[in-house]
Amino acid sequence: MTNDLKPREALAAQNSGALLVDVREKNEWDSGHMPGAVWIPMSEIPNRLSELPRGRDLIFTCRSGRRSGEIKRYLIEEHGYDRVHNLLGGILAWATDGLSVVK
Repeated sequence: MTNDLKPREALAAQNSGALLVDVREKNEWDSGHMPGAVWIPMSEIPNRLSELPRGRDLIFTCRSGRRSGEIKRYLIEEHGYDRVHNLLGGILAWATDGLSVVK
């Protein structure tokens, strides 16, 4: 199933085993990211598909949800992934909801 998740839904999914993937650039990642997230910049996704397991829910995030939404569509439409989610509002919404951000 593919859908967009609100921050607390994404956290619950992560706590249940989903992989949270941050697709922002290095300077953005270094300024703060979600605990337990994996960092794969958007431009590197095509060359790092082997790091994205098909048998696991994948939640993509960026600053606002735009780039991660593009990655979600790319994986579904061009690579046949079916357990891909986008974090609505990205890290901005995550932090606004009072969820933890680490450096």
